[in-house]
Amino acid sequence: MIITTTDFIPGQEIVEVIDVVRGSTIRSRHIGRDIMAGLKQIVGGEISEYTSMMAEAREQAIDRMIADAERIGADAIINVRFTTSAVMQSASEILAYGTAVKLK
Repeated sequence: MIITTTDFIPGQEIVEVIDVVRGSTIRSRHIGRDIMAGLKQIVGGEISEYTSMMAEAREQAIDRMIADAERIGADAIINVRFTTSAVMQSASEILAYGTAVKLK
């Protein structure tokens, strides 16, 4: 599956726009990660526990978006974007979405 943030794929011809596809996941903070993050806030620097949690969430959202595109017979996904939102105090949703297309 070709995935791109542009509205075209160099060297490829888009012959059909199928539909919007999406994939999402909701992640909540973990008490162990919160303790480590709290300690990191005291000394400063990157909170790697949250960085890795969000990276995993993005990958899961991408995988689910690809599965959605495969389900409808797409060859590629263009204009891919990410968004995040707070669902409750300690949980966030990561959403990946784009346009599923057929290639020549």
